[in-house]
Amino acid sequence: MSDAQTLTIADLDVAEIEAAVALWEACGLTRPWNDPRADVRLALAGETSTILAGHAGGRLVATAMVGADGHRGWVYYLAVAPDRRGQRHGEAMMRAAEAWARARGMPKLQLMVRADNAEVVSFYNAIGYEIEDRTVMSKRFGTAASRQED
Repeated sequence: MSDAQTLTIADLDVAEIEAAVALWEACGLTRPWNDPRADVRLALAGETSTILAGHAGGRLVATAMVGADGHRGWVYYLAVAPDRRGQRHGEAMMRAAEAWARARGMPKLQLMVRADNAEVVSFYNAIGYEIEDRTVMSKRFGTAASRQED
């Protein structure tokens, strides 16, 4: 890979919050009822979470928000810039998320994919993830009654 394609991964710097949100928006990951900036701040402030940032060619081109709940690791906001897809950056970010979870003693890494997102399901299948027979349930707090689903 050329230097412009080489991906380096480290924790997201606070100065990159707007770049991360712009990347998530470009990848269609944000929803109007969720505040991605609040998600970033919460992940970066937590002792059991962070956002991994992938840089190539001097810019932020990939992210993965990771957290550990004490029983398993979770990943959210996996994003790869549209012009960087097909270069295995998504797989590299997931391997970094796996390493992050393993380093914290988590025996498993989980994620959620919208049921109608077959392309993303195929990506995760290709790198070793399986669909599990689970029902995800949630309860919103505050003004959640007016929100849509995540």
